[in-house]
Amino acid sequence: MKPLKLHTGNSIDIFSADTEIALELPFVDDGISAGFPSPALDFVDVSIDLNRHLIKNPSATFYGRVKGDSLKNAGISNGDLLIIDRSLEPTNGKIAVCYIDGAFTAKRIQIAKKEIWLIPENEEYQPIRVTEENDFLVWGIVTHVIKNV
Repeated sequence: MKPLKLHTGNSIDIFSADTEIALELPFVDDGISAGFPSPALDFVDVSIDLNRHLIKNPSATFYGRVKGDSLKNAGISNGDLLIIDRSLEPTNGKIAVCYIDGAFTAKRIQIAKKEIWLIPENEEYQPIRVTEENDFLVWGIVTHVIKNV
């Protein structure tokens, strides 16, 4: 089943997560050498289910496709796929997908006393101070990033 697109925006597209189907893929359990080459494995008979490995709370999990470069210093690039868990509580320092004043954005969340800041991971962007005047919601917490290489 193809994920259902729930939102299209300037900084992120959000999709539903379909975890009903097992996603068993071949898995090299011994690791892959990034230094000296290791002997090739003729047969890989171990598999991994990415749905079970990456998604802990299926009914509260969504995918988000990153648009832009405001998180580049956190290793999150344009086109990367975020796995977002809406059941997790926002905590200081986590990457969060937030709804602010009619738009979704992904930023590092900073919680200090009674203030919330959305901190970009790119010096070209300014932090966003959340005030009582903002229509604001922490929509979910990023648990994994699947790189678009």
